[in-house]
Amino acid sequence: MAEARARQIIIAGAGVAGLTAALSFAVRGHPVRIFERAQRLEEVGAGIQLSPNATRILDRLGVLSSLRQTAVRPDAVVLRDASSLAELGRVPLGAYAELRWKAPYLTAHRADLQAALLAHVEREPGIELTTGATVRDIAPHPLGVSVVVDSTGRTTTASGMMLVAADGVWSSLRRLTCAEPASRFSGQVAWRRTVRADSAAGRALAQAGVGGSVTAFLAPGFHLVTYPVRAGAALNIVAFTPGKAIGETWAGNLDIGILKRSMRRAAPALLSLADDIAEWTVWPIHTVRANAPWTTEQGIALIGDAAHAMPPYAAQGAAMAIEDAEMLAGEVQAHPDSLKAALAAWETERRLRIERVARQGRLNRFTWHAAGPAALARNLFLRTRRPEKLAARFDWLYGWTPPPLKL
Repeated sequence: MAEARARQIIIAGAGVAGLTAALSFAVRGHPVRIFERAQRLEEVGAGIQLSPNATRILDRLGVLSSLRQTAVRPDAVVLRDASSLAELGRVPLGAYAELRWKAPYLTAHRADLQAALLAHVEREPGIELTTGATVRDIAPHPLGVSVVVDSTGRTTTASGMMLVAADGVWSSLRRLTCAEPASRFSGQVAWRRTVRADSAAGRALAQAGVGGSVTAFLAPGFHLVTYPVRAGAALNIVAFTPGKAIGETWAGNLDIGILKRSMRRAAPALLSLADDIAEWTVWPIHTVRANAPWTTEQGIALIGDAAHAMPPYAAQGAAMAIEDAEMLAGEVQAHPDSLKAALAAWETERRLRIERVARQGRLNRFTWHAAGPAALARNLFLRTRRPEKLAARFDWLYGWTPPPLKL
């Protein structure tokens, strides 16, 4: 029993990052305890893109086969002009992506991904999940760390070799590693909704050229992305505009006029989407300080948005959380005699990758929101590049593979 506790991993948060971390550690023989502050595991309705660098890890953990039942394999990423609806360029996906990057590119409802992860967590005898439990503090312990947990009105403790803080962009545990723990509002918001493919909104998108693809409509200062989810029965829609801070919530309300003004140059088929005021929820886009530490020598590691929340312009938020989790478990396994060395190696390697992804996101936002000569140059570049050439630009991202799993 003492040996098991000495190898136990404590995880705060049961979102995508936390559940993936639990599975990644469990397959390497670690007992895991997850503490989730919500009473029930629920996700705000939104879509998610899972590129091959993420799906190959999900496949390794045994999750991909069940996720495929509700996910969609889009045939391309298509860029269109939001005003004329003309196609500017495309990156082939579908069978091409699986052949090139050895794993599928999928789109899914976030709740479906969490459900697939949770189903596998519940089948793992070495993982214990407690909901309605908030990790409040941490202290040194002979076994590694001891955490203080508030649960159902009482305080308990749990001990293990390390704490993985996977409690999101508004992490309450970031203060344990960082002197400036608060996230910062980026000035941008994401307007989200999901519509049935056979609804009026779904038909309007079909008229705008949306098929079985990830489609991004580009305009100065604004872009809208849509793709199929729920086995193709629904479409996820997200529009990115400037906005106002609305507090720490993923489902706030904001003046719909902001969205309409940003979309004023869009084609009627797109502009009509903004008339359904009650259907939109607003997600403020928050970031965290890029050079803040992610680990401590005492045995704490922040992963996912708790460590490096970034604007979603590269569609890699979930993928980076999944990579974080798998790589952290791998480094701990690779350094059995020194957790300090494992955490240092993990943070050094992950920072290089995260920084490159963040640069790609900033480039995407600049080019997708471009106006005037910059937009003309973007359009010329896209129209003169073959789809395969555009795909090759993502080999470093989608073709990334973690070290082999050692059991």
